Amino acid sequence: MGGSRRPLHAMTLEEALALCEATVRSSDPDRYFATLFAPSDKRPLLYALYAFNHEVARIADVAREPVMAEIRLQWWREALEGACEGRPRAHPASIGLAEIFACASPPRELFERLIDARAPEPASAPFADLEALDVYADASSASLMRIAAHILDMWAEVDALAQEAGMAYGLARVLRAIPQCVARGRMPLPADLLAAEGLPVAEMFSARDRAALKCAIARVADVAQTHLARARKMQFPRETRAAFLPAALVPTYLSQIARSSDPLRDRHDISQLRRQLVLLRSALLGRL
Repeated sequence: MGGSRRPLHAMTLEEALALCEATVRSSDPDRYFATLFAPSDKRPLLYALYAFNHEVARIADVAREPVMAEIRLQWWREALEGACEGRPRAHPASIGLAEIFACASPPRELFERLIDARAPEPASAPFADLEALDVYADASSASLMRIAAHILDMWAEVDALAQEAGMAYGLARVLRAIPQCVARGRMPLPADLLAAEGLPVAEMFSARDRAALKCAIARVADVAQTHLARARKMQFPRETRAAFLPAALVPTYLSQIARSSDPLRDRHDISQLRRQLVLLRSALLGRL
């Protein structure tokens, strides 16, 4: 099998974009199905964007040591520079990045924010307070929506919407990821919220007081709901709906999280059918 495969440096653009789409379909179903509502000529660029985001986001999972994580992030910083100059590295997402810059010319600094947001942080509590978590959601999830809107040719008109919808979705994703993070020795909830509920650092990963932990989670969920409520007051052009549709899933995820009996272990996901129905409803109504 290995002997018959074409080397990566010989990969065509079409092959690279197809691999990006496959990556997003398997690893990021929310954004995969949302992208189906984009114009057909824009979908490959959006899949390339989300494949790049996946590669950067997963660094914390595959590189346990901070030094190794930073080396991988630096690789992507250099890959981003090469893609901007039309010299992509031999990686499907890097090749896809070059096509994004060639076709849409999005601000490079938004990609840099995405990468910098994944910089290694202390495992016990990477966010000192709720404001720091909000900043992270803006730099990661909201930046991604801003780039998607740029690809869809509606960057300036929807910047505020991208910020609010992106932060709502980003915070929901953080809450959904708590069991996976704890399993890897990381606690993504802000340290000040945990301390306010009487949960010391030594007990962050056992958290015998589940009620206190759920109160801290509810505080983050309230902020996500606030961002979503602001986003819902904004109009967005039909052409850009694919960029923001993932935020329509926030109420479903937060409701599921609120019903959880064990937030450190319960997994929070929804069926493919329910995901598609929520996204379809939002797309048809033109609101989140």
